[in-house]
Amino acid sequence: MLASAALLTACDMDQLPEGGMLTEDQKNEVVADNAEKIAGDLNALKDKLIQYGIVSTSASTYHFDYGFPSICLMYDQAGQDMVSENDGYNWFSGALTLSDRIPTDTDNELIWKLHYQHIMTANSILTKMYADYTEEERVDEIANYIGQALASRAFDYLQLIQTYQFTYQGHEQSLGLPIITEKTTVDEANNNPRATVQAVYDLIMADLNQAVEYLEAYPISRQDAAQITAEVAHGLRARANMLLGNYAEAAADADAAMEGYAPYSMDEVSVPSFNDASASSWIWGSVITSNNDVVTTGIINWPSHLCSLTGNGYTTGTGTNTVYKRLNVNLWNRIPASDVRKTWWVDEDLQSEALNKAYGSDGPILGEYLGYLPYTNVKFGPEAGVVLNTENSQDWPLMRVEEMLLIKAEALARSQGVAAGKSVLESFLKTYRDPNYTCAASSLEDFIDEVWFQRRIELWGEGFSMFDILRLKKPIVRKGANFSANVTYEDIAPESGIMIFCIPECETSANKGISADQINEVATPPVPMM
Repeated sequence: MLASAALLTACDMDQLPEGGMLTEDQKNEVVADNAEKIAGDLNALKDKLIQYGIVSTSASTYHFDYGFPSICLMYDQAGQDMVSENDGYNWFSGALTLSDRIPTDTDNELIWKLHYQHIMTANSILTKMYADYTEEERVDEIANYIGQALASRAFDYLQLIQTYQFTYQGHEQSLGLPIITEKTTVDEANNNPRATVQAVYDLIMADLNQAVEYLEAYPISRQDAAQITAEVAHGLRARANMLLGNYAEAAADADAAMEGYAPYSMDEVSVPSFNDASASSWIWGSVITSNNDVVTTGIINWPSHLCSLTGNGYTTGTGTNTVYKRLNVNLWNRIPASDVRKTWWVDEDLQSEALNKAYGSDGPILGEYLGYLPYTNVKFGPEAGVVLNTENSQDWPLMRVEEMLLIKAEALARSQGVAAGKSVLESFLKTYRDPNYTCAASSLEDFIDEVWFQRRIELWGEGFSMFDILRLKKPIVRKGANFSANVTYEDIAPESGIMIFCIPECETSANKGISADQINEVATPPVPMM
């Protein structure tokens, strides 16, 4: 009886299918039962970001098929700061060579399917909640659950719109994405043209505004760092506002996102880390345990491809040095010796104080023992900090305080003047990264470039670099660095077509609303300078 009642719309909540009336206690039981089911759906939202097998089939297993952390690595491999080899063991060679932007590529398919499946999960939650609860009844846990679903959907559209079209400013009326909400029917989804960039951002902001309102008004106990809170929603809105050019609002949102959190200390980042969602710096993160499919696969997970200290991965386990992810030497040379972050990569002699501090007498020999090349990263630590640990169950950062501080610094400089931004930037770096830091920028343009430089160091490997290049309309520059000849190109001009993806075939084959003239022109990958 209660199960049937739970299927009724909110306006019929008092009446049973047989015509009888529910008591107040029975109504409360229905609400509680429904909320418990929705809470399960919200857990599915967390899991979908770290799921295995989005594009793999029984016939083809793709070892980059481990969810959102894989997409982050695709973005960073495509830019200029993450160096690796175009080698068979590197499952991200398509991103490295920018040959994965075509409609039929599996990288492209993974990005599209992961985010739209995540959107569909959020939409299913919203469909249920809006049907079962009137606006007046959307309070307490119900409102919070709606807020989480809305923020999740906004996150997906924000990632997708930056992947499939150039940045908002200057491209407001360009073709964006097919929009699917809880109101979209199956027939509409199957004939759904690309909406404009403006329309996509309008949806993103509407979702985030409502999410912030509900999550602030109706907070609930947080289960883990993967659960979306008001702070996460503010952080997502800070990102969106930066893209929209709403700089004062972005600074305010970044401030709100940091409430209750603190950056990693110098001591905390002086050893390999960035693998534990309990860190005070993590506003939002994917919590990965030994039971997750991406862990039980053994090597189909992010540590296998990015952590240089795992005991079970492509990095340390292939018997070659071609899979290690390294830093552009030109960026390395710009990092002052007094900056603790320089120890996130080994030097030309394969040495790093981070390794020495973490592993004592074994630290100086690890680079040679594990076959590192110069500037190999040791930013991301092994599970439990144990070098060569064979369990790859490290968590993945989705949003950190440091990102919000850098957003705040740039946003204040743009809205209040360079001095306001410099104050935030210098305070952060002097306290947490480099006690000798002084910002020398005097013009706004120079300061924006300085913040970008700090983002390139601080957020290296976390999936932000390509979006920064697009937002700031920068070129991709690999010449004169430590990239191999077969992936060194002439500078790729700002807003070159190769920087964004085409709508994938998996969508155009099902969605008749995206005609041939709505697909981005397929750009030719750059030709190596060899």
